[in-house]
Amino acid sequence: MTKKQKKVLWRIIIASVLLIVLHFLPISGLWAFGLYLIPYLVIGYDILRKAFLGITKGQIFDENFLMAIATVGAMALGVYEELTGGEGEFVEGVAVMLFYQIGELFQAVAVGKSRKNITALMDIRPDYANIEGENGELEQVDPDDVGIGTLIVVQPGEKVPIDGVVVSGSSTLNTSALTGESVPRGVKEGDEIISGCVNLSGLLKIRTTKEFGESTVSKILDLVENSSMKKSRSENFISKFAKYYTPAVCGGALALAILPPVVLMLMGRPAVFPTWIIRALTFLVISCPCALVISIPLSFFGGIGGASACGILVKGSNYLEAMAQAGYVVFDKTGTLTKGVFEVTQVRPAKAFEDWLHGQMTGGEKMSDESSGGSGADNRDGFLQGVDAETGMLALAAHAEGYSTHPIAKSIREAYEQRMQAGGIALGRVSDVEEISGHGVKAVVCGVEVQAGNAKLMKALGLSYEENPGVGTVVYLAVNGMYAGYILISDVVKAEAKDAIGALKAAGIKKTVMLTGDNRAVAESVAKELGLDEVKSELLPGDKVNAVEALLAAKGPKEKLAFVGDGINDAPVLSRADIGIAMGALGSDAAIEAADIVLMDDNPRKIALTMRIARKCLRIVYENIIFALTVKGLCLILGAVGLANMWMAIFADVGVMVLAVLNAIRCLKVKQ
Repeated sequence: MTKKQKKVLWRIIIASVLLIVLHFLPISGLWAFGLYLIPYLVIGYDILRKAFLGITKGQIFDENFLMAIATVGAMALGVYEELTGGEGEFVEGVAVMLFYQIGELFQAVAVGKSRKNITALMDIRPDYANIEGENGELEQVDPDDVGIGTLIVVQPGEKVPIDGVVVSGSSTLNTSALTGESVPRGVKEGDEIISGCVNLSGLLKIRTTKEFGESTVSKILDLVENSSMKKSRSENFISKFAKYYTPAVCGGALALAILPPVVLMLMGRPAVFPTWIIRALTFLVISCPCALVISIPLSFFGGIGGASACGILVKGSNYLEAMAQAGYVVFDKTGTLTKGVFEVTQVRPAKAFEDWLHGQMTGGEKMSDESSGGSGADNRDGFLQGVDAETGMLALAAHAEGYSTHPIAKSIREAYEQRMQAGGIALGRVSDVEEISGHGVKAVVCGVEVQAGNAKLMKALGLSYEENPGVGTVVYLAVNGMYAGYILISDVVKAEAKDAIGALKAAGIKKTVMLTGDNRAVAESVAKELGLDEVKSELLPGDKVNAVEALLAAKGPKEKLAFVGDGINDAPVLSRADIGIAMGALGSDAAIEAADIVLMDDNPRKIALTMRIARKCLRIVYENIIFALTVKGLCLILGAVGLANMWMAIFADVGVMVLAVLNAIRCLKVKQ
């Protein structure tokens, strides 16, 4: 509880004790009014003050005004009854204010609980950045004052303040505040790093690539802080409903207090003004729209808070509501359903290469001049000693590609280094490197002539080669003029992608579509593996927009289309779809800018989770609307005809509000 909430709790306790004590004391007349006025003012002075300020500012018709009129009227009627020889029921006036405050406190605590996930996210905001001075001492400066290209130091336990590249050191990072995942992420020299992560172990020196205002942490915080500004249709409906509803019920209560007594007087019967005034006051208490005005925004706020705890950032309740109605999900391929990085997926040595490698090893001394084309291959460092054919191919290809910066070359080097238990690429083994434009590379590795490249290279060398039956990029290898085999490099499908498509279909999605600029064979292979309903390949960004336009025209009027992309090349489509969902927020500024929903850990399974959160949230909203309107409507009728007293009015107001808020809190609980 906050300090303010604790103060309200103490007021509730004091007023409750005073009310109980006074109920059992034999008091009457103005003494009773004076004594009951003490707990009434203890518990209700702030409501009376807000009502008065609202009247002075022209904002009359709100819940404070309704509570003030109802309870002041009840206390005034009590005085009237005492003065006319009756027994004033002051306890009802105090009880209405007391239970209203209990409901308000309950609601405040519930909102605080739902804010906890958002507040935890706000903890990613860095307080300072460390800059190393000339004498080696660290100086703490405001992150806003750090320019692009500045060298900053992040010590263990500190937050990374600004996006950048690691220039020195290695460590593990806690990214849970951004992704919702507890598994640490390892970083080393040369890796890109985003702000908001917590450095867990080693000291890192980072060269900043952005200003603080453009860093990931700033964009995320701005996204969350402004999420409440984009209201759903349900919230807008309730706001308009309350705007007209409250004046209408005030007018109805006034008519109920005046018209029936006047009609009775004209009929020659007793007017009984006190009876009709009590009914009018009861009508006012019942009519208070707190349950709707509070519980519906709280439901959406709870849904956004629950989603943020799972690493799902929703920019507004309108997008959460739209996600609940999604019927079509369209995917980009690279970086969304696939990892967007090249990996060696197959190494296929030729039989001739296997024989050559097996027959030419001479105990680590020297390869045979006869079988190596006359060039003695120095193997004294054990470079190829005892390796199998696949590892031998990777070793030669990795060294031949040792100087290349191409992603394919990098993937071959990484595959070789992963296979080697000790040691790795030693560029001292490589000589006579020659880039063959449009074909590949040629180099001498430990005396062995190696050519690595595409099919054009094999044809240029006059070699017969095995056609690659797989899907991906193939690198053919020739050793000393002999075809040695091929290495297949593919953009690997994410492990979670197939489950993600299955979960969406289980959730009732009518159609899953993949749009990609990749070639047809690759696209159809990925689509078949994942079980997608439709695939369109070799598309330009404009073609993707046209494809989405066609799907939007074909869907039903109440159905929504969600597009899932990496947020950079797909920005036009993200903006055009009913709901834009960005994958790859850890590496993409445009993801946060263009999308309506951001998945912070690139996990496509969380699309179905977002739908589940959205549908649960909307279901709870409708439950609260129906429940509140039904109970209030029934109690209003009973109150108008005199069958509902002030205690039933308290239940219709405070009781319904508490039950609606309890129901709304369920939005916070998310089962992953």
